[in-house]
Amino acid sequence: MTKKAKTNCESCYHYLFDDDYGTYVCQIDLDEDEMEKFMTDSFRHCPYYQFNDEYIVVRKQN
Repeated sequence: MTKKAKTNCESCYHYLFDDDYGTYVCQIDLDEDEMEKFMTDSFRHCPYYQFNDEYIVVRKQN
């Protein structure tokens, strides 16, 4: 058994809770190939990843 690398979706700005589905989903409009990688948990280096840092605006104001 090989150990899978942990994806970073949990800390991504685009990974939000969807009330309709009752789970977290990626809000990026992925194409068919990207969606397959995402669903099979092989989307390791996401080109759309953006760290969810809610204080980034505050730091820029200083």
